[in-house]
Amino acid sequence: MNIPQSDFPRVVIIGGGFAGVNLAKSLANRSVQVVLLDKHNYHTFQPLLYQVSSSGLEPDSIAYPLRKIIKKHKTSFFRLADVAQIDAEKKQVITDIGTLPYDYLVIATGTKTNYFGNAMIETNSMPMKTVPQALNIRSLILQNFEKAAIADSKESRESYLNFVIVGGGPTGVELAGAIAELKNHILPRDYHDLNARDMQIHLLEGNDRVLPPMSETASKKAELFLKNLGVHVHCNTYVQNYDGKTVSTNSELVMRSDTLIWAAGVTGAPVKGLKAEVLIDRANRYKVNRFNQIDGYDTIFALGDIALMETEAYPNGHPQVAQPAIQQGKLLGKNLLKLVNNKPMKPFSYSDKGSMATIGRNKAVVDLKHYQFGGFFAWFIWMFVHLMSLVGFRNRVVVMFNWTYNYINFDKASRLIIRPFKK
Repeated sequence: MNIPQSDFPRVVIIGGGFAGVNLAKSLANRSVQVVLLDKHNYHTFQPLLYQVSSSGLEPDSIAYPLRKIIKKHKTSFFRLADVAQIDAEKKQVITDIGTLPYDYLVIATGTKTNYFGNAMIETNSMPMKTVPQALNIRSLILQNFEKAAIADSKESRESYLNFVIVGGGPTGVELAGAIAELKNHILPRDYHDLNARDMQIHLLEGNDRVLPPMSETASKKAELFLKNLGVHVHCNTYVQNYDGKTVSTNSELVMRSDTLIWAAGVTGAPVKGLKAEVLIDRANRYKVNRFNQIDGYDTIFALGDIALMETEAYPNGHPQVAQPAIQQGKLLGKNLLKLVNNKPMKPFSYSDKGSMATIGRNKAVVDLKHYQFGGFFAWFIWMFVHLMSLVGFRNRVVVMFNWTYNYINFDKASRLIIRPFKK
């Protein structure tokens, strides 16, 4: 891999997400050598992926080069690599570009889409976990509009214009709201020969309310916002099968649709090589202690979505969102420096800053510790928090410009089929 030898202990980080990036930043120019490995050369701001899917933003405004993040870190290195296995006995990481020894290893590989063992749904549905997948959804939505414009039967036209989103968590709710805005503002202007009322958006949620991780107040307001936008919300509804044309559920609800977007859950993305018992079966996450050390390994750590830290406040682990990953990454950086210097480490304690979701223009819900609210003020807070959380000044400027333009003109400027999608 051409990583130079160093007198400093080597910390290898697998994954350039929120946890890995914040850990790398906290170890910048300190008495350790950092090697960051990722199969992409960029960090993705996943909370805004749905805006790429719905033509609101271009992908380069929510992605940031990993090399640019560490370019001023003299003892840090990045390698574009797909990690295949960990050899804990030899303290080596085996990748597609070679083998790399480590002194300390940090796994921050995050999650992948969970299809719950349904191969048909995995084959025919559209996931949204990465930038390429978000671009696939954008292309498919726009291609369906074009196909609907030339469809020679009402049945095929309705199938192209029928969008089914599975999963009523923040991702599903935000995407449903964004696609509804396409229906309400873009379709009538760009496609004069289509009737916008023929476009249907269905949101399916297995629980009895949308946004189950949030408060009931937030759920009720979010559902009301969605219905006002024209989204059909189906709670207590599970998808049993999807063959690419027909959606069958646990109820009598059967729909014809060319587009099913799967946002119904995630599972951990572990790396092969560690003992099987360190993985929690129900979540596919590594069991870690309060210092993020994986059970049975003193020099191997797990951070963020892939780590399950059982505490009194969070018996099933911390929520799989950005804040726990960011906080764990920052603390582990300090703890690794203490470990190198034979000092006691500080246990992790999660500071819950609240949760939020946006449902479209002027519509959002926010849950704080003692207060819940929704509407325009919540939407403004959501925009500010996400804007300031983006990596890179340029990205913040570009996103702010796009949001301002879209708000003033009721427009989504990124309606380009750059790379046509084929199922």
